[in-house]
Amino acid sequence: MITSIRLQNFRSYKDGSFEFEPGVNIVVGPNASGKTNLLEAIVVLAHGSSYKAKDVNLMRHHASWTRLDGFFAGQERSLKLEQNDESLTKTYLINNQPFKRINLERSLPIVLFEPEHLQAITRGPDRRREYLDDLLERSVTGFKSLSAAYRRTLVQRNALLKKGSLLASQQIFAWNIRLAEHGSKIAEQRNRAVEDLNKNLAKTYSQIAGKNTKVEISYDHQMPIENYASRMVANLEKSLNKELERGFTLFGPHREDIIIKINNQPISATASRGEIRTMLLSLKKLELAIIEQARGQKPILLLDDVLSELDGARRQALVDMLKDHQSILTTTDADSTLGYFFKNTNLITMSKL
Repeated sequence: MITSIRLQNFRSYKDGSFEFEPGVNIVVGPNASGKTNLLEAIVVLAHGSSYKAKDVNLMRHHASWTRLDGFFAGQERSLKLEQNDESLTKTYLINNQPFKRINLERSLPIVLFEPEHLQAITRGPDRRREYLDDLLERSVTGFKSLSAAYRRTLVQRNALLKKGSLLASQQIFAWNIRLAEHGSKIAEQRNRAVEDLNKNLAKTYSQIAGKNTKVEISYDHQMPIENYASRMVANLEKSLNKELERGFTLFGPHREDIIIKINNQPISATASRGEIRTMLLSLKKLELAIIEQARGQKPILLLDDVLSELDGARRQALVDMLKDHQSILTTTDADSTLGYFFKNTNLITMSKL
């Protein structure tokens, strides 16, 4: 739970302070008033980095430093960025103890819900992979490091492919082994996560939609999970000539997809706007449960102007999700939002910066 935060030279803020209550906190203000930036600052303090930008881009325009200070259930967290010539210095403190990076155990559980997530489940495979991998990074110890190791190996293997056939044929096998080792572990974790989501997806979707609907999520992997690494190595060896022509790796988790279906049809092909929104609400509800189980504490729920994307029934379903969590919602219309909540709602009013 977050109780307060101060933002100095962060994004659009020169200096701003906010206090939050345990239940529902509604941040009201016009566009360009800093509502989204406030939610991003909370994520940065909780996770150690932004979900949408590099550290250098978090600083206010023309500022040479940025500072965030927040209190989370008695824990004090601070982040300071300083620009010196061409270098950026980052200082992160938890209860005045410095850390170079924040791993899963030192992070705080947060579930973010923003309009862009609607595209994550309907656009290309890369967006769906990112969505699932982000969930795994926030719930499975070591997955973030594993994913980073896979990306580094992939970049190095692709660079080798671009150098030509003689050099690639001499050195490629070692990179095949390393890439397959990392790739098989990623595939196993993705497959397990999808299976967990699928257990309750249909029930959750039907509850929100108000009718029984056949829905499912599956992991479209190129190789069988039980012998993924060995099959991946074999496929990489067979496809070497084709990869040399194209200059990139054709097999592995970076080429796979997460398939979401409603009534046996891919969601991206036939689903209505209402069905897409119902699916995202269902996934977010399951995400809350997965994060809570993995971390042993209730996540903070951040919602960036999502009520405007939902109709009455789906708004009510979302409101029901907030009952047991501290939540911070942003909106441009206080009247339409407040009508869905009872007493003990903390209203934070913002003006255009």
